[in-house]
Amino acid sequence: QVQLVESGGGLVQAGDSLRLSCAASGRSSSTYNMGWFRQAPGKEREFVAAISRSGTLTYYADSVKGRFTISRDNAKNTVALQMNTLKPEYTAVYYCAADSRVSVQVMVDKGAGYWGQGTQVTVSS
Repeated sequence: QVQLVESGGGLVQAGDSLRLSCAASGRSSSTYNMGWFRQAPGKEREFVAAISRSGTLTYYADSVKGRFTISRDNAKNTVALQMNTLKPEYTAVYYCAADSRVSVQVMVDKGAGYWGQGTQVTVSS
């Protein structure tokens, strides 16, 4: 079992950058595929980015490709999401996710077994 705690959210202006971080505790994060999802008000939770256990494979939602970068540091049990050139439509609660039982591709499509509590990102126009 793994516990996930996000940090780094906040209120920024359109065009700004923000870096989210997720700290994993419990089992080593290197056993988990990890990712980020988000949920905007009145909408369903959606996939944002994912990274494989070793960090060699990364996946992004089309809406964030070229703007967001996911990375991980297995020695520190952390995963980060660098978000650049933010848009107001990116306003949402961002959740860190982890799963050791499914492939990262399945996690992209179906979500994960473990979730953090979420961190609010608000982008003003």
